Amino acid sequence: MRKEIDLRFMKEACGVLKMMKNLRRLGYTVGEKLVRRLMRTMNLIAIYPKPKLSKRHPEHRIYPYLLKGLEIVRANQVWCADITYIQLVKGFCYLVAIMDWYSRYVLSWRVSNTLDTDFCVECVEEAFDYGHPGIFNSDQGVQFTSNDFTQKLLANNIQISMDGRGRVFDNIFIERLWRTVKYDNIYVHEYQTITDVKYGLKDFFGFYNTDRLHQSLEYQTPWEVYSGIPFSPQQISHLKKP
Repeated sequence: MRKEIDLRFMKEACGVLKMMKNLRRLGYTVGEKLVRRLMRTMNLIAIYPKPKLSKRHPEHRIYPYLLKGLEIVRANQVWCADITYIQLVKGFCYLVAIMDWYSRYVLSWRVSNTLDTDFCVECVEEAFDYGHPGIFNSDQGVQFTSNDFTQKLLANNIQISMDGRGRVFDNIFIERLWRTVKYDNIYVHEYQTITDVKYGLKDFFGFYNTDRLHQSLEYQTPWEVYSGIPFSPQQISHLKKP
């Protein structure tokens, strides 16, 4: 049932009642409470404004959205991050990724079986191997608003930007990344374990960064745009892959 929810949500980010109707059309005998519980464990939220959707931690500051009207013209000007749910054959896990907005280059990623903050902090620490962005954009999830995470950014003089509540299109490029990851990799392979996911995504992100051409990047790879280095068959085997 979680897999059907995930597939539907990638096509249409609907709420609990509509998701319940979709599942019933597929033959599931399911009620609103069960669908709501499953969607919460999957960290799925419908795209429309709702009062008191979730309580924020009283000590976590929410930062304004800084990208509206901003022209993004170079690598490391803006990085973005997000977390998505991954269904396994038995169980599930979560994937966080940090991406350069301009080039779509995936700087780092981590997989975890819980929605804690640690795997997000480790992910941003690894991304810093590439340098530091001027602005870091994310949603308002507790992992990204936590003091442990935001202090890593502020200590490196990085401006923090956060999407408006329920406005998934504020971070549209990484939402497109999730669609690519799931339809081109996760749904195809149906991984058994988290270890399988890690090995599979290592190969996939290596391909995505250095070999997959993007129409929006004028048929260049994210690595070529991020690094400014033109494609060379002799060099591709030596590129750093997350």
